[in-house]
Amino acid sequence: MTDTTLHATDQLFRLLSSSALGDKSAFEQLYQQTSPKLYAVCLKIIGKSDLAEEALQDTYINIWHHAQNYRPDKAAVMTWMITIARNKCFDLLRNRSQEAEIGDDAFYEQWASGDLGPFEQMADKKELNALLSCMQTLSATQRQAIALSYFHGMAHEQLAQHLAQPLGSIKTWVRRGLMALKSCLSGVR
Repeated sequence: MTDTTLHATDQLFRLLSSSALGDKSAFEQLYQQTSPKLYAVCLKIIGKSDLAEEALQDTYINIWHHAQNYRPDKAAVMTWMITIARNKCFDLLRNRSQEAEIGDDAFYEQWASGDLGPFEQMADKKELNALLSCMQTLSATQRQAIALSYFHGMAHEQLAQHLAQPLGSIKTWVRRGLMALKSCLSGVR
C-alpha cells in the first residue's frame, strides 16, 4: 500500500468512527469522499441511474445506522461500504422484480383459471373483469399485498416477512387497498 492509499484508508476509518458517534459533519465528509465510487458500484449492478441513486441513498442510511458495527479486523472501510451497497442493490432489484411480477397483466389473468379456487370458479366473467380493472387502479404495494393475502392465502405476518416491510405498513396497504376496491367496485355495478 502506498502512503497515499494508507492515508485515505485511515481517513475513511476516522470519518466512519466519528459517524458512529453521531458526528454529522464526519458523515458528510465520508459521503463526499465515497459516494462517487459507491454510486458507480450501484449503477453497474442496477443499470438505471434513478434506481442506482435510490440504492445509494439506502446504502448511506444503512451506513449511518450501522457505523458502530464496523470491524476493522474484518474488512477495510471501503470494502465494508461496497458490500452494503451491493446488498442494497440486490434487495432493490429483488423487490422491483416482485412488483413487476405482481403488476404484470398475465399475473391477473391466472386468477381466472378454473384451478385456483372457489371464488374464481364461481365469479362470472363480468365480475372478474371488474375486479381486475379495479385492481389496476391500486398502487403497486396495495395490489401486491392484496394479491398475496387474498389470492395466495398469506397472513399479514407472512406478508410482512415476505415483503420485508413492517407489519403496520402491510395492514395499512391491505386496508386502504380494500377500501379503494370497494369504492371502485360499487361504482362499476
